[in-house]
Amino acid sequence: MPIEMDADRFDALVDQALDEIPDELAALVQNVVVLVEDEPPEGEPADLLGLYDGVALTERWGTPPVELPDRILVFRGPLLDMCETEEELVEEVRITVVHEIAHHFGIDDARLHDLGYA
Repeated sequence: MPIEMDADRFDALVDQALDEIPDELAALVQNVVVLVEDEPPEGEPADLLGLYDGVALTERWGTPPVELPDRILVFRGPLLDMCETEEELVEEVRITVVHEIAHHFGIDDARLHDLGYA
């Protein structure tokens, strides 16, 4: 049975997951905003947990002009649907946040799967 949780508490779990990113890595994250959305956008799988919308650091050249930040989207509905306990949800949110930040660094899904983050 899916877990229920209000939006503020869920947002706090995402913040907690971000706080757990080692400072050395967090300092390298550039021009990225993390947002929580209720559901994935139309055209994406309904069970999508997160999405990196941007250009990975490995694909950037030079110093870009001022531009809108890349986005990491965390989808509350699918995460709540897949978890049965708050402890499970905390872990899945952490995995999702790390997974999407890894895409910012240019790490692909195959490697993330090998590392246990897919």
